[in-house]
Amino acid sequence: METITIVGGGISGLALAAALDPNRFHVTVYEKRPELPAVGNALGMWPNAQRALARLGILDQARAVSPVLGSGSVRNAQGEPWVTVDAGEMFGISRTDLLRLLDTAVPGSVRRATSQIRGLPADGGLVVGADGVHSVVRSTAWRPGADARLTPYLALRGTLPTPVAPDEVGEYWGRGDLFGMAVARGGSFWYASYRSGLGPYGIDVPSALEQARERYAGHAPAIRRALAAATPEECLVQRLWTVPRLGSYVSGRIALIGDAAHAMMPTLGRGACESLVDAVTLADLLNTLPEDQALRAYDRQRRFRTRAVSLASSALGRVALTERGQPLRDGLLNLARRRNKRAAVGSSSGR
Repeated sequence: METITIVGGGISGLALAAALDPNRFHVTVYEKRPELPAVGNALGMWPNAQRALARLGILDQARAVSPVLGSGSVRNAQGEPWVTVDAGEMFGISRTDLLRLLDTAVPGSVRRATSQIRGLPADGGLVVGADGVHSVVRSTAWRPGADARLTPYLALRGTLPTPVAPDEVGEYWGRGDLFGMAVARGGSFWYASYRSGLGPYGIDVPSALEQARERYAGHAPAIRRALAAATPEECLVQRLWTVPRLGSYVSGRIALIGDAAHAMMPTLGRGACESLVDAVTLADLLNTLPEDQALRAYDRQRRFRTRAVSLASSALGRVALTERGQPLRDGLLNLARRRNKRAAVGSSSGR
């Protein structure tokens, strides 16, 4: 049997281990975390991610534990809606639930190793870096210039046991900051991002939460209520990092998937979705083609697609988090809102 070593037991690593043919590959997953996390953010599952979950046999289970996202609005800092978007059949699953389902989908034949990899594994065979934005595999095999890049933005995410009102769901864009609220199983989910000097490592969660409360003190009442109810125990805080553009996701017998290959700004909510698609695509190619052909096909299929998504995420992030351009942005969106209202009134009166 061929040997595949997966470094990283997060979303992409577990999805790859679950999708590889156990009759063809001897698979080992290295993960430094001894158990699944107890706190995590909500992840919107776009259609491509839902197809990946179906391929792994866990789509129905994922839907069963996840609320449909419904509709939400992009709003100004005071909560006035600019644009309302219908999410259709998209649903939001917590990261903890997704990891749990992926973990149960991994065959028992897969070897698990709880250890932190500090270099390339010497297990022989193909090595897949699924070890996130600070990937040891990427920084070792893609030197120089492959280290993660720090952004000036802080990201806070949390859950609340209380539901969010339908007319408060969505994303609020302020001056250099954004805040979002969505439905979650058993309550609601919130997230915030803005420029901050905290970190980049070892950020004190209570301090970050207090900073956020001060930052958003003049924003919509819904935001202030959410932050007032938030607790450090149900909150994650981190600085945002991205990955530089790579010329290939493959180097010899080493491949990158997920955030190790293309960690991006979270403004489109596509990072986890693209990680799932990476994993299923690579597994299906390895299951059916010789390794060298499979790796070339994987790089060709996924690198340009994820690069486009990453660029779009960065562009949207610049608009949502703009500071000097905030008055112009708000003015244009207010104008678009008024035009849409007039168009709607005209259409209604013409019936």
